[in-house]
Amino acid sequence: MKYFKLILLLLSLFCGSKLMAQDFNKYDKGSFVDKKDTIAYRILFPENFDPTKKYPVLFFLHGRGESGKDNEKQLANGGKLFLKPEVRQQFPAIIVFPQCTADSYWANVKITTDSAGKRNFDFIKGGDPTKAMKALLGMIDNMLDKPYINKKQVYAGGLSMGGMGTYELLRRKPKTFAAAFAICGGDNLANVNKYKHVPVWIFHGGKDDVVNPAFSIAISNQLKIVGKEVKFTYFPDANHNSWDSAFAEPQLLPWLFGHTLGR
Repeated sequence: MKYFKLILLLLSLFCGSKLMAQDFNKYDKGSFVDKKDTIAYRILFPENFDPTKKYPVLFFLHGRGESGKDNEKQLANGGKLFLKPEVRQQFPAIIVFPQCTADSYWANVKITTDSAGKRNFDFIKGGDPTKAMKALLGMIDNMLDKPYINKKQVYAGGLSMGGMGTYELLRRKPKTFAAAFAICGGDNLANVNKYKHVPVWIFHGGKDDVVNPAFSIAISNQLKIVGKEVKFTYFPDANHNSWDSAFAEPQLLPWLFGHTLGR
């Protein structure tokens, strides 16, 4: 009986992972290549996609753990959210998951590790984009040239390294995004003024032992002084995986897609 239950459990896990792989197949594979700039991405088109219509587009940036060249791992966190039938029905948008290679980083930040193994982040003010960010900027420009993109509804979001990259995207293209969200990210406060006109929803876990929540608190406080609109949600008991709580926030997507550039 014990072995029978074990077999059932293994079958359940196998079937579940196979179904999820099939679902992720709804994200088409793509790549952007411009001379030395190359970036792979997965893209989810709305159901009953009509290329003669215009759709909102969201660029979602993954965390460090999903870096690579497989053009698959970046869907691990967030990929399921946009496959939910109710989300696809309520928010018919184009969702893009680019993938950062392991030898680069979304944001311009120096990372050091102390003797206790704790990572320290020194965010750069200004500076040239990383290889991954440069390719991402080119890919976004290319994507926004498509006739089916609504340029008044372009959004960005990300978690951890991707949260850091989201802030960098906003400062490098401050007139492009209608709204954005950043989960457990960080930035140099001197950069905040460059994206003060972009509505941002910031999330962070109070027990985050990877990226200090003080970064998000400081950015939120600065945006409250100089910014157009900022929301800050602090999960006191969450560790670094505060994206689980953020994705469960029922108002996140209505808030995000409710913004239109110039309104």
